[in-house]
Amino acid sequence: MAIEVRTPFAGRELLAFLRHRALVGVERIDGAAYQRTVALAHGPGAIRVELSDLGPEAGRSTLAATLLAGDPVDLDEAAALCRRLVDADADPAGIDATLAADPHLAASVAQIPGIRVPGAVDGAEILFRALWGQQVSVAAARTALARLTAQLGEELDEPLAGLTHLFPTPAAIAGLSAAGIAGPRRRAETIASAARDLAAGTLDLSTDRPTRDVVADLVRRPGIGPWTAGYLAMRWLGDPDVLLSGDLVLRQGAARVGLPSTPAALSAHSRRWQPYCSYAGLHLWRAAPAVGRTAPGG
Repeated sequence: MAIEVRTPFAGRELLAFLRHRALVGVERIDGAAYQRTVALAHGPGAIRVELSDLGPEAGRSTLAATLLAGDPVDLDEAAALCRRLVDADADPAGIDATLAADPHLAASVAQIPGIRVPGAVDGAEILFRALWGQQVSVAAARTALARLTAQLGEELDEPLAGLTHLFPTPAAIAGLSAAGIAGPRRRAETIASAARDLAAGTLDLSTDRPTRDVVADLVRRPGIGPWTAGYLAMRWLGDPDVLLSGDLVLRQGAARVGLPSTPAALSAHSRRWQPYCSYAGLHLWRAAPAVGRTAPGG
C-alpha cells in the first residue's frame, strides 16, 4: 500500500510520539517503521507504516504501508487506518504558514515542518488510554495498559515478532468491573462505566458524528473532563482545532516560548492559530522542558 501525503511530512517526530507510548504486544517500532495489531472486519490483523521525513527534496510524497497479517479482503480498511494514523489528509503548507505567522512558534515550525497529529485505529482504545493516563506518567500508563492487554486482549493466532495481542475490547474491560481495575477508585469507576456503555452502544464515538456532540457526551460523564474529551477529539476524530489549554506540560511549553501560560490567556491567544490549534499544541509540547516532553499520557 502506498499512502499519499502532502509534504513536508515530519515522520520522525510522529514516530517518536508513537514510540514513547508503544504497548508491548500491541505495538512495535522497527527502525523507522511503526507496526501494530488491529481489529479488522474479518478478524485480527497487523499493519506496518514506514515513517520517514518527507520534504520537497525527498522527491516523493508516499509512505510505504503493509498489511502484515489479516484477511486480504480487509486491505482497503487497513489502508484507511494507516492514513488516519499518519494524519495523511493534513495540509502542512497551510498549517505551517498559519502557525509560523506567530513569532512565538516560528522557530519550532522551521525546525519541524509538516508536523502531524498522531492518529489512532480505534476510538475506544484512545479513550481508555487517555483515562488510564490521567495524572500518571506515560511510562506508568504504558505499563498498566500492557498488563491489561496481556490479561484481556485477544491473542493473534500467529504472533509476529512481538505483536501478540489486540488491545482489549470495551466488552472485555467491562467484564472486570470497577473493583477489578487498579488505581484510584473514581478513575476505575469511570473506566468501567465507559466500557459498559461502549459495549452496549450507548456511548458512541463514531467519527461521522460532530466533534461537539462526542465531546458533550463525554464531559457529562463523571470523571471525564475537557482534557480527555479534547485528546480523543484530536487523535480519534481528527479535529485539527483542539487546544488542550489545561494541560500542564503544554502550558509549560507555552511559557518557555514566551506565551501566556494560564488556560484562559492561552486560549485567547490561540485564536490566531485557528483552525490549526491541534498542531500548535504539538509544538508547545515540544517546547516544554525535557522532563515534561513525554506528555500527554495517552
